[in-house]
Amino acid sequence: MTGWPAGVGCRVLPETDSTMAEAARVASALAGPEWVLALNQTAARGRRGRAWSMPSGNFAASLTIRPSGPVEQVALRSFTASLALRDALIAVGCPEPALSLKWPNDVLLHGGKLAGILLESLGDRKGGVSHLIIGIGVNLAAVPDAGALETNAVAPVSLREIGVTVTPEEFLDALAPAFATHEASLATYGFGPTRTAWLARAARLGEVITARLPNEDITGTFRDVDDTGNLVLETPKGPRRIAAADIYF
Repeated sequence: MTGWPAGVGCRVLPETDSTMAEAARVASALAGPEWVLALNQTAARGRRGRAWSMPSGNFAASLTIRPSGPVEQVALRSFTASLALRDALIAVGCPEPALSLKWPNDVLLHGGKLAGILLESLGDRKGGVSHLIIGIGVNLAAVPDAGALETNAVAPVSLREIGVTVTPEEFLDALAPAFATHEASLATYGFGPTRTAWLARAARLGEVITARLPNEDITGTFRDVDDTGNLVLETPKGPRRIAAADIYF
């Protein structure tokens, strides 16, 4: 396993409201990228403002970076983060064939949700992105209460269920260098290699899935992810390119 990436900071907190919120509070004072790991969160959140349940022993961390490249590429970090998560999970003992990646921001273990990613950007005075915060939650030890799940959501799973035991600190030691490697690839070579690697590990590629948007549900065959990260569904009315949605199998 590679060592801790040069120039990247790290803080481990016994407790905070949310690692995303903590990262946003300190972003302007950071000299470079920084990970914030919390052993307990009291007000964690997921996508679209949903509550995020964090049983004891699970992983919750946020990375703050100043993203390079054009603004439209900022959201591509959901792909680099999911690839890094997969690499870190394999490094701590998770069997590689059991893992797959669910567009746009989940990692699955034997088809169950193991990890989620949340991106939030902080703007600058010129209308660009000054900082990107990448929040990551992983069910290392336990799964959330069933009552916290949405109807038809992918059932959660944990690493401990398959006999893999790892602490949050140990997992971050695997994740940080993996993310730095994929971030360097994106900065150097563009989205092409990241897109190819992600598609090779995509869940339900070639199968019928449903994308739930605020005003409509779109069901079609998952054909591709385009060069801007959009999901491409083949529907009876032709291809649909979707920038953001909740995906149901």
